[in-house]
This record gives sequence, structure tokens and C-alpha cells, in this order.
Amino acid sequence: VQTCALPILASAPARVVVLSSNAHTFARSGLDFDDLQSTRKYSSFGAYSRSKLANILFTNELARQLDGTGVTANSVHPGWVDSRFGRDADIGALDWAFGLGARLFAISPERGAETSVFLARDPGVADTSGSYFVKSKVRRTSSHGADPVAATRLWEISAELVGA
Repeated sequence: VQTCALPILASAPARVVVLSSNAHTFARSGLDFDDLQSTRKYSSFGAYSRSKLANILFTNELARQLDGTGVTANSVHPGWVDSRFGRDADIGALDWAFGLGARLFAISPERGAETSVFLARDPGVADTSGSYFVKSKVRRTSSHGADPVAATRLWEISAELVGA
């Protein structure tokens, strides 16, 4: 499957850094390819978890397609960043608890960006592609995140959805 992004990335060396999250591990059943849009069953955290799994699978397939081109693609978990993400939801007391947890345990946006900047600039990872990083180190994803068949299938369905 050819991608419309490849000509844009033709000026190797180049690096693609895709944000994901350790929340992908909560997508315990993987992606439901018969309901990628979550029209039959929806929960906000479930959709978030599956979207982060999809980011990892997309990145893995992109890395496979870019192999040998001088362009790398890696995904990253930035950590729990105090970005106000999720705090404007109408979830009552849970919203208050989430905000308190963020103030106590979340890291600054600057610290959250460190691994992304590392992947974009560090010479030591110039040839690393198709990996998942946490705190500037390669980490294993869930078994669903490492599934090459799911990665290819997601890529093909996504290409159809965007008309590529």
C-alpha cells in the first residue's frame, strides 16, 4: 500500500514522531475493525485507549513502509502531562478528582515534550524506527500494539476512509 505522505517525506533523513499513550494498554481487545468509529458501543476512555493503540499501529506500519528510505517513524508516550486534557468534560466530581490528580502527579508540558524532542533530534536514535518510547527509552507495547497484521489492516482501512 502506497501512502500519500511518502513524497512529502522524501527528503531523507527525516523523522516522524507520533504521540500515543500508555493508555493503549487499556484497549484489551485490540481494535474492533467492524466498529472503528465506535458507533455501536462508545465510552470516552475506551475510544481514547483505542485511538492511542491505533497511533502505535499506524506508526509501526509507516515505519515498515519507510524501511530503507532514511526516514524513521516512532511512537511516544509523553507521560501524564498537565495539559487540561479531559478536564472540560461534564463528569462532575470525577472532573474535580482528575484535576486534583493532575495537580499532584502530572508533569509539565515541557517535561512531557522531552521524549518527542529526543526522538526528533538525538543522533543516537537516527536509525531507530518502528519503536515505542517512554522517558526516552524503547519500551514494549501491549501485544495488540505489536501486531503487524492489525497494523497493515488499520493502514488499509484508513487509506480507504481518506480516499488515498
